[in-house]
Amino acid sequence: MDHRETVSSSALPPLPITGLILAGGAGRRMGGVDKGWVLWRNAPLITHAIQILQADSAEILISANRQLEDYRALGYPVISDSCATFEGPLMGLNAGLAAAGQDWVASIPVDSPLLPHDLLRQMWQVKMDKDLVVVRSDQRWHAVLVLCHRRLLPHLQAYLDQGGRRVQDWFRDLDYATLHLDEAVLHNCNAPEDLS
Repeated sequence: MDHRETVSSSALPPLPITGLILAGGAGRRMGGVDKGWVLWRNAPLITHAIQILQADSAEILISANRQLEDYRALGYPVISDSCATFEGPLMGLNAGLAAAGQDWVASIPVDSPLLPHDLLRQMWQVKMDKDLVVVRSDQRWHAVLVLCHRRLLPHLQAYLDQGGRRVQDWFRDLDYATLHLDEAVLHNCNAPEDLS
């Protein structure tokens, strides 16, 4: 029997990363509710998202556009989009990059509770000399799951100012690294049937 101990990510010092939880969506497929407070395995989705980022990020920000006091009560800074019309996750990333206390920002959606708890370390390991890491599975991009350096903020702001909203269109021309993950851990709770 192998008795070698493995070092868990919680035993390591945090990375110089601001963890950003994207909880500012309209939740249309969930009946318009704020998905951060939808229960999954007896706890709100926002709780699972915090647990994913907690060990390896130097700070956590929550991007939200509703129930702001409820989010603030969790003990983390809450930021909102510059416009309140639910313009998509890039607006949350933009606000997060502007507010971050660290040079690197890792964004995760609030509705992906199965993400690995060492996600930030996996992103950090694959970034090499790139300013952006984007997650994908064999099936598709999961483009709101990114590790992004703050120096990309002007590029993102310019894209948004031109009316761009699609995440994949924003990073398509950038030099980025890719983190491949299994589709199963990237499960999104978009609709009530996804919660089972």
